[in-house]
Amino acid sequence: MSVRSLYLGVAAAALLVSGAQAADLIIPTTPQPMYEAAGFDWEGLYAGVNVGGVFTNTNGLTNLQTNASQFSVGGAVGVNFIAYDPILLGLEVQGDYVFQDGDDAGMFLALARVGAVVTDQVVVYAAGGVGLTSRSGTTDNGIYALGGGVEVAVTDAVSVRGEVLGLGDFSNTAGDQFFDGAKATVGVFYHF
Repeated sequence: MSVRSLYLGVAAAALLVSGAQAADLIIPTTPQPMYEAAGFDWEGLYAGVNVGGVFTNTNGLTNLQTNASQFSVGGAVGVNFIAYDPILLGLEVQGDYVFQDGDDAGMFLALARVGAVVTDQVVVYAAGGVGLTSRSGTTDNGIYALGGGVEVAVTDAVSVRGEVLGLGDFSNTAGDQFFDGAKATVGVFYHF
């Protein structure tokens, strides 16, 4: 009876050990998180083109016609930084060709931008800076600009923007208003 009991004990132990090893083969896994899109990346270099108009009052801007509405075509290059989420800081250079009766003019602006990323796809910003107007046969004249705009991402790298800037002339003419004109544009920009 001792040999038989020994065989039964070894067989029972082998069954228990194999059952314990089979339970160890199941590897617990954690579910993988679902992928979420990161949204539009507003930081970095961008460039684009715009169309719009330049509007002047009776004081006008030097090198531009007074009390007139003129068509403009231009471009801009800039860079954005996210200073602290959702605050956006940027620097931009704009150049516009202004179509006038007679002699056309050029307008160049260097702007600083401060804005807020409202959603992943929308930025609202204020802009201000200095520049000049230029026309053949005349001297360049210094101007300043203050305004703002809204920019909306339409693809992973392309955005559409609407911007309005009040324009003032640095000339110290009596009766001169703070803003002697305005520039309103709509543009398409590629973000690198």
